Amino acid sequence: MRKFRNRILTAFVVVLVLGLWESGVRLFRLPPYVLPAPSLVFLTFFRDFGLLLYHAEVTILEVGLGLGIGALLGIFVAILAFYAAPVGQALKPFLVGSQVIPVFAVAPLLVLWFGFGIWPKVAVAAMIVFFPVAVNLLDGLRSLGPELVEVFQALGASERKIFRLVRAPAALPFFLSGLRVGATLALVGATVGEWVGASRGLGYLMVQANARLRLDRVFAAILFLTLLGLGLFWFLGLLERLLLPRRYNLGL
Repeated sequence: MRKFRNRILTAFVVVLVLGLWESGVRLFRLPPYVLPAPSLVFLTFFRDFGLLLYHAEVTILEVGLGLGIGALLGIFVAILAFYAAPVGQALKPFLVGSQVIPVFAVAPLLVLWFGFGIWPKVAVAAMIVFFPVAVNLLDGLRSLGPELVEVFQALGASERKIFRLVRAPAALPFFLSGLRVGATLALVGATVGEWVGASRGLGYLMVQANARLRLDRVFAAILFLTLLGLGLFWFLGLLERLLLPRRYNLGL
């Protein structure tokens, strides 16, 4: 019942915001190139769905590659920092720096180095995914108490077996949480990269539509990106439920 009430409340808030938006546009007679009404945005979304899907294919590919590369780099750095503390301390400025530097400052350099293809956008997405995955996984590896590890060591288990049987399962929830955060931010990174330089993608479509004062198409692309982000977040949440069923059965 609680979940049902939350969904009803969410739907009510969404309808209320859209209703106020629609009413405000009609009441003040705002032109579409200033602020399109939600009805026009939805009409454009369905009318231009083929165009949106054509550009979304590239954005999805960039996000998928960036998510995979960023996650692998995050796993490697987290494990390296856990088993080699001095190396972890040496890498700490780079970990923090990868998030402190604005994406807009890095994206033009990546376009200059890698061209206008998908790889600059993949690199931006990977940079954004890398940090939450690495930090969360490292916290997960450190969260395991020494007692259980000492029991396995007393039984003669190697560190490789301890990692596989104890450390990795304990760190898995942390890793999945970081991956969910990074996945949604990867969409932002790929879109920003397409704003800077691209020939295809939802970010590129938004820039082109904005230059033509087609704000209804800009909002339609934003709606498509929102649905992509929600779908990706939901898919990773489902994956987490499949990998950690006991955690959800206990209500954790």
